[in-house]
Amino acid sequence: MNANDQTVNDGPTSSAFDHWRYLEGVRTKRILAFLIDYLMVAMLVVFAAIVIFFVGFITLGAGWLLYLILAPLVALSYVAWTMGGPNQATWGMQMMRIKLVRYDGQSIDWMTAIVHAVLFWATTVVFAPLLLAPLFLEHKRMLHDLALGTVVVRSDVDV
Repeated sequence: MNANDQTVNDGPTSSAFDHWRYLEGVRTKRILAFLIDYLMVAMLVVFAAIVIFFVGFITLGAGWLLYLILAPLVALSYVAWTMGGPNQATWGMQMMRIKLVRYDGQSIDWMTAIVHAVLFWATTVVFAPLLLAPLFLEHKRMLHDLALGTVVVRSDVDV
């Protein structure tokens, strides 16, 4: 059964993702992907900061106001472009061969990707102990995955 074969009527209890191979090693891969993505975003922020430095001179200093929102703007653009794209995975997730999928089989759009990232950051900042949720929840999901009806699965497995 392929992960995309599930319909809306199946619901999370009779999930197409119940096969153990979809979830094997996902927690570890997800952590490593997170670290890779933070490195990618940091490099993009440095590049954007250099560009904004020169834009500031051209705009007589007004462009330098972009520094106030630089990191969130770059990070959310990165997530929307990569996870909301056809691969449904950030570059770190692609390197770890995992992807984010919806339970109803639909593709992740850019808005869902952004909301997913914002909910992750919000729950991490406010409820750091909830990062242990994948140890106890079905399909190794985090709370923001539950809220959005998504699950992270291996992309290199076809069951």
